[in-house]
Amino acid sequence: MQLTSFTDYGLRALIYLASLPEGELASITKVTETYNVSRNHMVKIINKLGQLGYVETVRGKNGGIRLGMPASTIIVGDVVRAIEPLQIVNCSADFCHITPACRLKGILANAREAFLAELDNHTLLSLVEDNAPLLDLLNSSNQ
Repeated sequence: MQLTSFTDYGLRALIYLASLPEGELASITKVTETYNVSRNHMVKIINKLGQLGYVETVRGKNGGIRLGMPASTIIVGDVVRAIEPLQIVNCSADFCHITPACRLKGILANAREAFLAELDNHTLLSLVEDNAPLLDLLNSSNQ
């Protein structure tokens, strides 16, 4: 299974924000530069993460973005479910005439659930906590 770039960079943005000291604000530009992604794309991602409550935006001269909830409560599987289109194949009868007898759709559904179950075992905090190499990489990209 391959995640869309939207989900990929959404998770990366959350990892970046989780790596900051609690409550510290970052700019979208900083996140964009860290991952070398289009600012326009990142603005859309941050907007979606904000709507879902994962990111808080602070407007104004000293504004920016930060996590909208503790990293320990953000479950990776929940984030993926919220922003990733999880339909692996189109099994509608209008699209595929073997749908009524197809066993592949059940296998793929089970595989998707196993994938999400593994992601449910990890919080955003577990990705950054005690991960000095990650913090070094994120800090070096901001210099």
